[in-house]
Amino acid sequence: MAIIKRSKGFWLSIMLSLAVFLTFQLLINSEYLNPFYENTLFLIAINIILAVSLHLIIGITGQFSIGHAGFLAVGAYASAIMTMKFQLPFGLALLGGGIIAGLAGLIIGIPTLRLKGDYLAIATLGFGEIVRISLLNINYVGGASGMQVSHLATWPWVFGGMLFTILAIANFTNSTHGRACLSIRENEIAADAMGINTTYYKVVAFVIGSFFAGIAGGLYAHNFYIIQPTNFGFLKSFDILIFVVLGGLGSLSGSVIAAILLTIVSTYLQDYPETRMIIYSLVLIVTMLYRPQGLMGTKELTSFFKKQKAVEGGTGNGSKHTVA
Repeated sequence: MAIIKRSKGFWLSIMLSLAVFLTFQLLINSEYLNPFYENTLFLIAINIILAVSLHLIIGITGQFSIGHAGFLAVGAYASAIMTMKFQLPFGLALLGGGIIAGLAGLIIGIPTLRLKGDYLAIATLGFGEIVRISLLNINYVGGASGMQVSHLATWPWVFGGMLFTILAIANFTNSTHGRACLSIRENEIAADAMGINTTYYKVVAFVIGSFFAGIAGGLYAHNFYIIQPTNFGFLKSFDILIFVVLGGLGSLSGSVIAAILLTIVSTYLQDYPETRMIIYSLVLIVTMLYRPQGLMGTKELTSFFKKQKAVEGGTGNGSKHTVA
C-alpha cells in the first residue's frame, strides 16, 4: 500500500470511491433501484473483479489464458459449499473460495506456464473444461441440476471486493514484482537474461489472478439462488477475455471501463443470447481493425489527468517567463 499512498491521487480516489459506495447504498436502501438494476449493479462489480484479475495475467504478464471461468467456478462452488454445507460465515467462505481457487491456479500454473502462446491458451482452456465436466458429475454439489445457494451478497460485500481487487492489482503492478511481470510481457528472453525468474513471476501472477477470480466466484454464487456448471463454460471465459482485450491489454482502467460497458449491453441483451455473441464478435473485429490496442491501450485514466496538469503547469510557467 505504500506505493499507492505516495501518489497524490490516493486520497482523491478514496473519496470518490466512498462517494460512489454511499450513493448506490442510498439508492438501494430507498428502493429507488428495482431488483433488475440492483442485480445489474452487482454484476458490473463482479465483472470488474474478473476483468482486473485477468488483466494481471494477460495484460501485465503477457500470458494468454482463456480458462478464467474455471477459477470462477472453483471459487463459486467452494464458497457455496462452505456456507450451505458447513454453515460458515459468508466472509470466511469468500476468503476460502479465493484461497482454493488460488491453489488451483498454483497447481495448474506450475506445469502449464512453461508453455507459451497458443499452447498455454489450449492448456488453460482444457483446465476450464475439466472443472465444468467434473462439476457436472459430482452429485454432492447437485451435478447438472446445480446447487442452491442463499442470497448473501450485498452491496458492501460486492463493492468492497471490487475495491480491494483494484487496489491490490494496482499496487502489485507498481511494485518491483509488477515491474518484473511487465518485463516478461515485453521480452521474456531479455528478462530471463537479466536474472528475473520468469517462471516464478508468471506463476505468482497466475495465482493472484486466480485468487481474485475465486473471490468473484463467491460473490457470483451468492448473488443468485442457484449455480450450475453450464454457467462456467468456455463462453464465460470468452466474455472475461473480451473485457481485457476491448479495454486495452495493459490498462487496468480500460478493463474496468470495458467491464462496465459490456455488462450493461449483455444485461439488456440477455433474452437474445445469439445476438449478444454476434455483437461481441463484431466488437472484437472492429476493435482489431481500427484500434488493435483497445480503448485505453496501455494507458490509465490517471495519465490523462497528469498530462492535463502538466500542460496547465507549462502554460503557467510560460506566462511567467513572458512577463519577466
